Amino acid sequence: MIRIITDTTCSIPVADLKRLGIYFVPQIITFGSESFEDDYQISSSYFLERLKTSANLPGTAAPPPALYLPIFKEIIEAGDTGLILAPSNFLSGTFRSATLAKEEFASDKISILDTLTVASGFGQLVLHAKKMADSGSTVEEILAEITTLSQREQIYFLVDTLEYLHKGGRIGNASKLIGSILQIKPVLTLKDGQIQPYEKVRTFKQAIKLIEDLTCEILTDNPNGMPSIAHADNLDEASALAERIQTRLQIPEIPVYNAPPAIIVHAGPGLIVTSCFRKP
Repeated sequence: MIRIITDTTCSIPVADLKRLGIYFVPQIITFGSESFEDDYQISSSYFLERLKTSANLPGTAAPPPALYLPIFKEIIEAGDTGLILAPSNFLSGTFRSATLAKEEFASDKISILDTLTVASGFGQLVLHAKKMADSGSTVEEILAEITTLSQREQIYFLVDTLEYLHKGGRIGNASKLIGSILQIKPVLTLKDGQIQPYEKVRTFKQAIKLIEDLTCEILTDNPNGMPSIAHADNLDEASALAERIQTRLQIPEIPVYNAPPAIIVHAGPGLIVTSCFRKP
């Protein structure tokens, strides 16, 4: 049997990961000398309270390699195979940590894939991989499918301010927007796993409308688009956006996830993310 392993940046609630039998490791959140396991020892709501009152920006660290070892041991001793899906190596050190853990464990029964994405789209890839594993697909088949899907993903996101991305060093080529941030509301995207500017608009309302229109364009006549939305302290806006897209396209309910603390550290409160997958 193939066991899927992920981490908390996939945005899927920990309770759901456990229920589905998906192994996971947490990102590490630090407030000064205090450290917490992301979405396990610290919830998104509590984290947001701390973030808004903290004098200094909290930090994050990738799951240490040691956290993978008991998971590997359990999987191998059961005679199974492990497949790690990691968030973009440009946004998180998870892929490197998983690689170091695999080298230490020295087993050819563990495979790792950099999905080049993060948040709810990453979560959709994790869920898709789990379905494939449960239906009897091989590791090679799952790796090929998830790699192809990750290349077709289109993610758009809107942050209230670029301050968090800038201070956290995750801003990528969007750094060129810093000088004009007071005059614009940038819509951002991911390209090859890195943050890129997509378009500059004047207001939050215009930005949300642009994201809605772009997402609807991709999902039109695309029943396998696997749309999802994530947010940080912005549930009303995220839910309303999901409802508008559903109504426009007459499609099933779109999952809306809370972004975990490890994402909020770098994106800040107010984040809205949409993800979907283009047709082949």
